[in-house]
Amino acid sequence: MKFLKTVCILALAPLSLGAAAKPVVVGPADLVCALEDAVAAGPPGMSAAIATVDGVIWTGVAGYADLSAQTPARNDHLFGIGSITKPFITVVTLQLVEEGKLKLTDTAHSILGDQIAGLANADLAEIAHLLNHTSGIPSFEDDPVWIREGRGDALDVDHIWGKTEALAYVTGPDHPPLFAPGEEFSYSNSNFTLLGLMIEKVTGNDVVEEINTRIRKPIGAPSIYLEGFEPVPEDRLSRRYHYSTDGFKRDAGINEAFPQVTDTLIDASASNLSSEWTDGGMVATASDLAKFARALRDGKLLNEKSQQYLMDWRLAIEGDYPMWVGHGVFRETRRPGIMIGHSGSVLGYTGYMGWHEDADLIVVALTNAGTMHVGERVMSAPGLAQSAKFNRLARAYAEQGRFGKATEGEEIKGDVCGGE
Repeated sequence: MKFLKTVCILALAPLSLGAAAKPVVVGPADLVCALEDAVAAGPPGMSAAIATVDGVIWTGVAGYADLSAQTPARNDHLFGIGSITKPFITVVTLQLVEEGKLKLTDTAHSILGDQIAGLANADLAEIAHLLNHTSGIPSFEDDPVWIREGRGDALDVDHIWGKTEALAYVTGPDHPPLFAPGEEFSYSNSNFTLLGLMIEKVTGNDVVEEINTRIRKPIGAPSIYLEGFEPVPEDRLSRRYHYSTDGFKRDAGINEAFPQVTDTLIDASASNLSSEWTDGGMVATASDLAKFARALRDGKLLNEKSQQYLMDWRLAIEGDYPMWVGHGVFRETRRPGIMIGHSGSVLGYTGYMGWHEDADLIVVALTNAGTMHVGERVMSAPGLAQSAKFNRLARAYAEQGRFGKATEGEEIKGDVCGGE
């Protein structure tokens, strides 16, 4: 990828060109150039994909999957997707509701019983509340002990976590409910651990099998795995790095198995994502994640009623950039416009999967640099995927393909890779 130093002088003129202007040509090199800019800002490697109603129309990579070995990132490399795992669990849950095996009014306790005894609100919060983070059930991810034992200096890197193990950190009298179910919004990983347990209880199958038969096989996306709970091709798994900021050192601590590899990054590849399970334990390629996003957006996985429920919005965050929560996905106000989807951040990885509300454009980005508990703004996959620059490029590229104008315009010279 040494040629990238020469292609990064290509530029993108504004898309709303006057009638006399020639249409802008955006080529694959321009998109890769944007990835190179993102990598230069921090993460070792990045993988991205663009999709439309016609399927995945572009994939690209930049940087390294392995810094020490200087192994370039490839399109078939797997990256952790973090909480983008949650839309998969949402689909399985809503399909089971369609089949009558679950009801939106079921509580975790009504399905799981004493398996989750002592967990606040488990007997009151319904599946509907779990899906849109209004359950009031504390998130184990916010527990200071779990942060150290799940991602930091007290983590046993060889341990494969049990499916209910993380819930123990927020169970008992010292962990009261945050609020009554439905009253407020508070993002909670515990919600989707409970949904994973409920899926297994009512189907009698491992959640991996349900994801495989209901999602991966039907959409032709085999390169999506739940790490720690099924075999993952190690030769395709990107190494995982994490920003070693003062905030991370204070709140999580640096594990002795995580060597410092640059001034700003530790190598957390000795770890695994089993502690996250159904709330954030998946790894995937950008291409297959884009296939999933397309199927989810276009109603290929849910019936009409469930699709409407998926995007039944409730205001979660006010302000200049408001955000709404649906049931398993979010609607966010970003500089490129309104985007619907989900982001993810776990130890060693960040990701974003989403689509534009007003255009046929799906964007996926994955990096091998984690941002959880870092306490400051750093470059991440959502930072690229929701940026104005990358989305202008992606939208132009998609529109060229749709209208067959890819060879009719002109390349505009300038500084696209350094500009917004």
